[in-house]
Order: sequence, then C-alpha cells, then structure tokens
Amino acid sequence: MTNLFTLSGQTALVTGASRGLGLAIAKALAAAGAKVLCACSNSGGAAATVDAILANGGQAQELVADLSNEQAVRDLAAAALAAGPVQILVNCGGTIFRAPAHEFPMSEWHKVIAVNLDAAFLLSQLLGAEMIKRQSGKIINIASMLSYSGGITVPAYTASKHAIAGVTKALANEWAQHNIQVNAIAPGYFRTDNTAALQADTQRNAAILGRIPAGRWGEPEDLAGAAVFLASAASDYVNGHVLAVDGGWLAR
Repeated sequence: MTNLFTLSGQTALVTGASRGLGLAIAKALAAAGAKVLCACSNSGGAAATVDAILANGGQAQELVADLSNEQAVRDLAAAALAAGPVQILVNCGGTIFRAPAHEFPMSEWHKVIAVNLDAAFLLSQLLGAEMIKRQSGKIINIASMLSYSGGITVPAYTASKHAIAGVTKALANEWAQHNIQVNAIAPGYFRTDNTAALQADTQRNAAILGRIPAGRWGEPEDLAGAAVFLASAASDYVNGHVLAVDGGWLAR
C-alpha cells in the first residue's frame, strides 16, 4: 500500500511555497519522494523551504514569479518545464484583501483575481498541455471554505475561490480522458498569514472555533496527507473533487 503514495522520481511545482500552506505542502511532497520546485514572489523567499527539504534528504529548488503578472507566470511555467517534466502542479499561491464590498478598490479586485485564479488557470493550461502529451499528471488547486460560502469583506477572494472550484471541475471533465487528475483541497480555518486578522479578532475567533467540531484551528501540516494523496497514484480515480480539510466545519 505504501507504494500507492510514493512520489519518487516525480517533479512537483508548488506555488506559494515560501510559507504557510504552500510550505507545508512542499515539504510533504518532498518527504514522499518528489523533487519540489518551490515558487515564490521574491528571490530568496523560499530559501527556508528549500533548506528544510534539503536538510531532510529531499530535492528542491527555488523559482521566482509574481503571480499577478501574466508574463511572469508564463516564464515560471517555462522554467519549471526546463527543470524536467512536471508531473505534479499545486496551485497554492494566493492573496487576500479585506474591505467592505461598497468600498472595495477595483485595483485590489483585479490583483486578487489575477493571483488566485488567472495564475492557477494559466499554469494548469501550460503544464497541462505537457501532461496531455505524456498522458499523465496531477493538478491540485487550493480552494477554500469560501468556495462554499460568501464570507465577510472579502468579495474578490470569495469570487476567486468559487471560481477555483469550478475550474477544477471543468479541467477534470476535459483531462480525465488523458489520465490527468485535477482536484482541489479546500482548507478550513488554518493558522496562516491570511487569517491573522481573524485570529486577532476575539469575537470572530470565538465564533469560528465554536463551529469547528475538532475544536481548534488547522495547522499547515494538517494538509500534508491530503496533498500527498491527491498527488499520488492512490488518487488515480479521483477527478474533479474538492476535498475539504476543515476539522468538520462543513458538517456543523
């Protein structure tokens, strides 16, 4: 059974690998045997991720791209493919901006959509074309609890995460015939930079914890098993699924 979950000999591109969920996913894939291309927005941003993987006997290198810039995303795909066939793509890079909907700046709307949605689709398109040629591949998108609900003061983020769930299903419908599995992970409320404001808000923090049956915020490492599962042969008949890793939030 352990062979079902091995990623030995495979290369994975993980965006947003400098911290939080992306860092945890990159380390998990490396521990399962993959060479991990750790993408981040600034040079040296993923150095700690790469160092941690190398220290554990894994393989990793840093790639840099501003996910809000289309040409930079195209260059990232080219750099990843130049490093070798990419069998696994994890679209984890993301951003968030909070403001009441009636005051939400359009500049921030466009940035959030570009980073969270456009970059994920474009990387899937560019790397997916190579996966189609090889007739195999794994794409994992990072969705959200806000793929299911509306949230408060995060209209662009909510729109992007609803769209990520839809794009995941759309790509799965087209590419399953090519032995490419496209799925998503919808993290619940995790301790990351993006949720720092919620954690610091006493009232919101209490309301969130009160709805989580597990009784705690998720830690980035809680995504490791789901990521390895969806990246491995163990999920070869899983297509277009959004896997909630939420401590039971959706069940409440």
